[in-house]
Parts: sequence; structure tokens; C-alpha cells
Amino acid sequence: MAGFFRSSATPAGRTDVNSLYGGAANQPPLPARGMSRKPVQAAGELPQAPQSAQTRQPHIFRVVKSPQALNTTNCVILNPQDWGNTRYVTINGRFTFTARADTTNTVPRGSVGTALLQRQWAALSSDGQDVTVEVFDPKVYGSALYLGSVDVELDFLSRSMAVAQVFDAEQMQSIFQRVFESYLFSIGQVLVFEFQGHNLRATIRGLSSADGTPSAVAGIVMPQSQITFFQAPNSPLQIKGSRKRARPNAILQPNFKFEDMGIGGLDTEFSAIFRRAFASRIFPPELVEKLGIQHVKGLMLYGPPGTGKTLMARQIGKMLNAREPKVVNGPEILSKYVGASEENVRKLFQDAEADAKAKGDDSDLHIIIFDELDAVCRQRGTTGGGTGVGDSVVNQLLSKMDGVDQLNNILIIGMTNRLDMIDEALLRPGRLEVHMEINLPDEHGRLQIINIQTAKMRENSIMDADVNLSELAALTKNFSGAEIAGLVKSATSFAFNRHVKVGTMAGIGDDVENMRVKLEDFLCALDEVKPAFGVAEEELQQVVPNGVMHFAPHIDNILRDGQLRVEQVRTSARTSLVTALLHGPSGSGKTALAATIALASDFPFIKLIAPENMVGMNELAKISYLNRVFNDAYKSPLSIIVVDSIEKIVEWVPIGPRFSNPVLQTLAVLLGKAPPKDRRLLVLATTSNKAMLNDMDLSDAFLADIRVPSITSLRSIDHVLRETQLFGSEEAHVRCMELLAGAGLEGRISIGIKKLLSEIEMARLDDDPADKLTAALNFM
Repeated sequence: MAGFFRSSATPAGRTDVNSLYGGAANQPPLPARGMSRKPVQAAGELPQAPQSAQTRQPHIFRVVKSPQALNTTNCVILNPQDWGNTRYVTINGRFTFTARADTTNTVPRGSVGTALLQRQWAALSSDGQDVTVEVFDPKVYGSALYLGSVDVELDFLSRSMAVAQVFDAEQMQSIFQRVFESYLFSIGQVLVFEFQGHNLRATIRGLSSADGTPSAVAGIVMPQSQITFFQAPNSPLQIKGSRKRARPNAILQPNFKFEDMGIGGLDTEFSAIFRRAFASRIFPPELVEKLGIQHVKGLMLYGPPGTGKTLMARQIGKMLNAREPKVVNGPEILSKYVGASEENVRKLFQDAEADAKAKGDDSDLHIIIFDELDAVCRQRGTTGGGTGVGDSVVNQLLSKMDGVDQLNNILIIGMTNRLDMIDEALLRPGRLEVHMEINLPDEHGRLQIINIQTAKMRENSIMDADVNLSELAALTKNFSGAEIAGLVKSATSFAFNRHVKVGTMAGIGDDVENMRVKLEDFLCALDEVKPAFGVAEEELQQVVPNGVMHFAPHIDNILRDGQLRVEQVRTSARTSLVTALLHGPSGSGKTALAATIALASDFPFIKLIAPENMVGMNELAKISYLNRVFNDAYKSPLSIIVVDSIEKIVEWVPIGPRFSNPVLQTLAVLLGKAPPKDRRLLVLATTSNKAMLNDMDLSDAFLADIRVPSITSLRSIDHVLRETQLFGSEEAHVRCMELLAGAGLEGRISIGIKKLLSEIEMARLDDDPADKLTAALNFM
């Protein structure tokens, strides 16, 4: 039994139990002292099978119906001449049953008697189907086979047998333990449990061993085994829970395991959601009532696109032992008919209201999942159109969640990328009170996601051995979960392409069976798939196409100061926000220097805000764009924003003067706003008109002031000429420098590096580059 049995070696002549239940096990330690190591029977020992059965050789037997008198014993019925007093048998190598000798002399030799529920569980037919039957000996597996707890789901055997009676869980536990002592149970097995004259359908949902090992596949019930009853979904059965134990209609699926959720990088978030939203629902209603608290009714999951909000909501629905969740895409609520949108909201709560009236505190949990909630629940008074439909939908949802008639059996899960657009009344306690930001995963989270996305590749040995998942996690900075999934798809496409026949796009190579996804495929995919919250590398490279020329000592000083500011943001515990202004004449290289500092930082988020990105935007669009870029930066632990040409962004012109005050105020506020906890931001801004910033009081928003001068010496021009290789010989270069000195440019020239490079490239095309360059610079 996978994850349960202790024996690693199978005795000769005996069937390997791991082959019955799916593989080898991580074996638990022995039960704690004081826990019985054997199932207790009248004689204190399990019955011994006859010698013929001890050989454990499978036999072919024919399936027949159990005798009527033994139909509800939950045992398979064996002819004692075939098996003696064998206690446990395995049918078809998969399904293990408790056995009983036929006392009615109606089961013929060579047959096995089965009840209807047993045949349904093991997929058997009663028309003489042949099956393999072999003895199952629990002594082979020792103490690990005995159960510490059993989770049982109850329902009436048929709906026609349903009664309004309330069944006491503690009384049922006592009778269940006495009736089924020493029975062998398996996950999913269905039993008939007779209680107070009523036949109930009991389904085994969860098992754990006596030593506390969870998620056992099968085991034997002992007198000390803890039996927990759960009401089946949509069942009319009513169970009165214990004051000391979990409620009968438990919030969590009995066999649920957190490691099976398939969500990577959200361990902390899910733990917080469980603590705040679900922990109170596990405890008995009597205890919750004594505390005087209400269950949490709503969760709001928000964050960047692709980070796993919808996946988490979907998995929460699977985790809970509740009605099938109702999933609503926000716009589906809206209707063209008057009042129909509000009616759609009311319909979502109808089942929960009816269930609450019928069952009270014992009613099932009803889950409603709203995707893209901002589409229908925006701030009231902000939607246009004049119909007021959006506002009335919000009002209807508010009243249903926490109005006059309160419902305690609902859980609303809302998801949005824009929490700022949601109406505030919906976010208060009593409604969507648990706000959980699902942010970009860190390196550990990315490794979990990559493990999940590549699990099948590794299981099927398609991933090459040179792929290091930890290295990939380090290379995918600021990737969301969806982007990592896209990266894996892109990598597999490169692997597919290697096995396409040359000259055709439809043929597959003969070596397709040897296909492997290699590290080079992932590296190519990294060039193809870029994170939305990553480095705007292409934009920054366009600003510095040929790198930075170190033509004067002040260039090295500026780059060194910039590097210090980067390290300050990275390491300082006191300054999470650093703003620096690079100012100087037009064309002096301010943008190139800022881009170089940003690219050299190796920060996961780098964004360039340039005037050319705002062409055609009005004031509101510019404000929204600036706000969005800064909010995106807050989602990354380390971020740099380069704000180029502030005077152009605020639309400043000297005539008037004129500028956009709303855009200016937005920049001033954002430059002074500290990032959230554990987030760090460096803002590098450039301007060619520092006096204008002084007049607007914007220069005070910058903590660092870095001056970028223009070129004022022939020595700097000499360095630039040599680096650009304008002349093919040293003599031509010396002649040019003599001409520049003879023209009296030393101490008189003041030119930006951008303008100088343009003049050099123009002179390169002339027959006499030295004369042409001298003449051009002489008129500067």
C-alpha cells in the first residue's frame, strides 16, 4: 500500500503488496507506546488460514451473490472447504476485503459471494465472472497496517429511506467501532452501516495509521481507532456533532492533502487564507457560537495577471467539502433587460438561502467565485451610461452578503487585477474582508512552479540531464506562473523543431523517440518569452546603442555614484526609495548614463518612461500610465524606473510658461511615495532644464543631484576621435587635433557628446574629414 506498509522485502511465495497499491512506500515508525499493535479479537489474534491458503497462490473463483442472511456483513463470503477461516482476501490483485466463512451452505466451492456495494466498488459482475482471489496476510506488514483514525462519509442507502431524524455522532462512533473491529478498510470502499434500524451508506474517505502517518491507502480498525463521520454532499442526512470534535459536514475533504494542490510559490498566501477563512469552520458550531464570531464570508484575491489567482480559487473549491462552486465571470452578471442583472445576483444566493432555512448551522457551504470582479463591482458613481446598473448590482451583492438576513453558509471568492477599482463597501469586514495579494513568486516559488510544469517531462525521462531547475528559477526573475508555463511550452517547441524533417513543416523525423528537452531549449525560450514585469532591455539598449564613452573623469565619477545609489537601494535598511536627478545641457549623455546604470544593476524590474511613449495621450492617460508603471514597480522586490526628459513629460514650454499641472503633481507625489514593505525602488530622472524644476519645486523631490556637463576640452575630443576611429592613420589624427587647436577651440567649445558624435559621422563622409570637422566645430 503506497505510503503505508513497512515491509520492503517480500517473503518468498507471497505477493508484493506494493504491486497491489501502486508502488514503494515511505515507511512510518512503529505506533507510539500504549497503542495496540494488533487488531483485537475475542482470542486476541487474527485467525490462521489453512496451509493451502498460506501458500498465497492466486486462485480463479467465480463471483456469485452473497447469501441473503449475510448480505449486510460487509464481508465477502467464502466456502470454508476452499479457504477455512481466512480473514482477509485480495480480489483481482487490487481490492482487499474482509472475508467470512459461509454458514448457510449456499456458496458453492470455487465461488466467492459478494454484495451489491462490493461489486460496484470492485467493478465485478454477479453473472459468474471469473476473478483471482488470494489470501491477504496482515502479519507480513506488521504494526503499520493498523489504523489510528478513519474518516467516514455517511448518507442514506437510498433516498427513499431518508428520514428527518438527527443521528448522534458519538453513539454512531461507538457502534461503528464495535461492529467493524478488525475489519480491513480501503480508501473509497463502500459499506452498509445499520444504525437504529436505518441502513446507511458509509464510504471510507480518509485513513491514517496508528503512529500518525496520514494518507494511508488501507488498514485494519482497532478499538482505539478514532472514527469521524461526515455528511455526504447534498445528503438529507442530519448528524449531531460532538462538542469536542470536528463538525460532521467538515469544511475540508477528508482525504485532502495540501501537497496535491499543484500550486507553486503560494505557500505563505495559502496558509494565511486557510487561517483566516477556513480555520473557524473546522471547529464544532457550539464552540464557534460560544466565541460569538461569524465565519469569514469572502476572500479577495488580487495581483498582477498570471500569478495564480484563478488557479488558487479553483483549487480552494476542490479542497472544500462543499457544494459544487458557482463560477461567474464578472460581465456574465450583466443583462440588457431592466432588473435582470440584479436578479442574476439574487439567483446566485438562492440555493444557499434554501439550505440555510432547512438545515441551519448544519447546512453545506456554498461557494461563489467571481472572476474579473472589477467589471461589475466598481466604485459606485464612477460608471457612465446613466442607467445606474453597475451601482444597483453592487448594492444587491452588498445586501446579499451582509444585509438584514445574514447567511453564514456562503463563501465568496473575488478576483481582480485592479483592487483600486472595487467599491470600498464590498471590501469591509463582513463581506470580502480577507484581502490576499497574489504577487510575483520569489526564486523558491519559481522553482516550485517549474517543478510542477516539468513534472511529466521528468517522469517520462524526456528532460535532458543537463537541465538544472534551480538555475532556471534564478534566470526567470519576475516571471509569473503563467509566464513560466509559457516558457516551458516555448522550450518544448524548440525540442519539437529539432525532429521536424528538413524541407517540410509536416513531417516528423525518425528519431522522434529520442527527443529530449535540453538546457539550450530553455535558454532560447528565455530570449523569446519576456516577463511583463521584467527589464525593458530593448528600450534601454536603443538609448545606448554603442555603449558609453569614458572621454573624461567625470563620466567615471557619475557611473560610480550611480552604482553607489544602486547598492544603497539594494542593501540599506533605512532607504527603500532613492531618487536621483541627472541634469545637464541637451545631448550631454544623461539618458545614456541613466540607462547604463540601470542595466548594470541586474535588478529584476527596470522600466523606461520616455516622452515618446506618451505621444497622443491626454492628461488623464498620462497620469494613468505613470501610476501604472510605479504600481508595477512595487510588485518587484528591486526596481528601477528611468524617467527621461521630465520637462517634456509635463509639457513645459517657455512661452507662457505653460505646463500640465496634473501630470506635474502626479510625478511629485509618486517620486515621494515610499514603496510597500520589502520593496525597494530607485528612480533615475533626467532633465535639460534644472531651473524649470526649481521653479516648479520638483527638484526637492530628488535626494541626489548629479550634474552631467558637456565636452569643453580638446583632450576629451581627442579621446572620442580615437574611440570612433575617424582617421585611418595617426598622422591624420594628429593633423586634425592641430587644426582644432589652431582654431582656438580649447576653452571655448561646449558641445554635447550626442552632437559631437553626429558631427564626426558627418565628417567621415567628406574627402577631408579633419577640415570638415574643424569647420563644423568652429561654428558651435
